[in-house]
Amino acid sequence: MLGKDCLNAPCDFGLHSVALFFRQMSTTMENGMGGSWNTSREKTYKKTTSSALKGSIQLGIGYTVGNLTSKPDRDVLMQDFYVVESVFLPSEGSNLTPAHHYPDFRFKTYAPLAFRYFRDLFGIKPDDYLYSLVNEPLIELSNPGASGSLFYLTSDDEFIIKTVQHKEAKFLQRLLPGYYMNLNQNPRTLLPKFYGLYCIQSGGINIRLVVMNNVLPRSVKMHYKYDLKGSTYKRRASRKEREKACPTYKDLDFQDMHEGLYFDAETYNNLMKTLQRDCRVLESFKIMDYSLLLGVHVLDHSQREGGEPGQAGGDGRRPVGQRVLYSTAMESIQGDGKAAEALTTDDTMGGIPAKTHKEEKLLIFLGIIDILQSYRFIKKLEHSWKALVYDGDSVSVHRPGFYANRFLKFMSTRINVWLIDFAPLARKSVCGHSTARSHIQRSCCSAVLKLLIKIK
Repeated sequence: MLGKDCLNAPCDFGLHSVALFFRQMSTTMENGMGGSWNTSREKTYKKTTSSALKGSIQLGIGYTVGNLTSKPDRDVLMQDFYVVESVFLPSEGSNLTPAHHYPDFRFKTYAPLAFRYFRDLFGIKPDDYLYSLVNEPLIELSNPGASGSLFYLTSDDEFIIKTVQHKEAKFLQRLLPGYYMNLNQNPRTLLPKFYGLYCIQSGGINIRLVVMNNVLPRSVKMHYKYDLKGSTYKRRASRKEREKACPTYKDLDFQDMHEGLYFDAETYNNLMKTLQRDCRVLESFKIMDYSLLLGVHVLDHSQREGGEPGQAGGDGRRPVGQRVLYSTAMESIQGDGKAAEALTTDDTMGGIPAKTHKEEKLLIFLGIIDILQSYRFIKKLEHSWKALVYDGDSVSVHRPGFYANRFLKFMSTRINVWLIDFAPLARKSVCGHSTARSHIQRSCCSAVLKLLIKIK
């Protein structure tokens, strides 16, 4: 296993050090994942086995990040967003790259200096990035999205690696200058945090990958998980999905299963402001068909199951709390960051405290996902066709402005995230009427907010 000592001096990563690093990493991968690969039951993606893909990802990122640390820091220039660097990694190895058990491949890195800036902005040091991505075998998530993409999670729960289509990778490249400007203005966002864009070329096949933040920590058990778009057309989980151990439900399921999520006033305001700001950014980029990934951890269930928030669902090896700046749900919605520092504790694991209408205590984890869909010609055709057959306002594919408004309306009204003071809920009345009073308060808050929404 790679010790972190070999990664503690990123500025000293010259070419010789990179070669030494690779020899250590090659030994790690042979010992940790096995020298010969059993491919009989493995998943394949574009005719590439999952083990070969994971190994190639780790080798390629290990090389490109290690090599990048020898380049001096400087301001990001416009041309940096369009730079593509490439390295060939033959299976027999070279003077800079190790021998490996996979087919020969070429590893491309897009906008390396720009993504280095993004990682720096979120406090990700080169040695920590390498340690997370290459020190342990990547974990393949068993519940991939409908797109057919593969998802890999780092063992420390920090990063997700997702395979993306060619058009999505090209769109992200075009998005980078605007993305750079937005992150400079507001690093506290629920939008995906992109840390790297890569491509593996082997045997005439291209596999494109993006590294981004992990929204739902594995160390906290998600009792409910939702993919919400604010749409009603076919927005119910299929029977096959519901049979999974950890199903992902949709908008109509949410309406059936939850009567509302209740936050304190400050958290509610911060959450809605963040969602409004992020949706306007996506609208300006002509992006639509994105989702809010929402994970619900029920603290009362956790106590009955005999676990704690920092232990449920984990493997026991992950340090408590995420290290990357602005990576937790609570940090992402704070205005000045002071409340986030106070509330992001070992008990909450960065989740947002909330309650149900029955006053069950919850931790909410959320983030906007799937933003690499632009409203271009093919999407306009898809919306036009569905609008002829179904209610055009209910389908998920829609023009960006309408999509953003519908998305926000769903989040602010159908989800029923109302202003509510947590203090009265915690205090017990001498006469024992605290429950009745809290229901009256919720009803008043709901009525006032619905009136304000109608006025707007």
